[in-house]
Amino acid sequence: MPIVTVIIILVLIGFAMWLINSFIPMASSIKSILNAVVIIAVILWLLTVFGIWDGSIGSFRLKG
Repeated sequence: MPIVTVIIILVLIGFAMWLINSFIPMASSIKSILNAVVIIAVILWLLTVFGIWDGSIGSFRLKG
């Protein structure tokens, strides 16, 4: 994926989050959770786009 496309998507996500945080009334705790989920999702997406992470949750193993 070209870097310009990644930058455009990041700007659109940032703008959408600004709109949601500014104009949709919600409790601050819900807003914080929403922001954290979006940030984590964007970081995971960026890691996948740049090939640092393969994007599969199934690659993790739990030992019990």
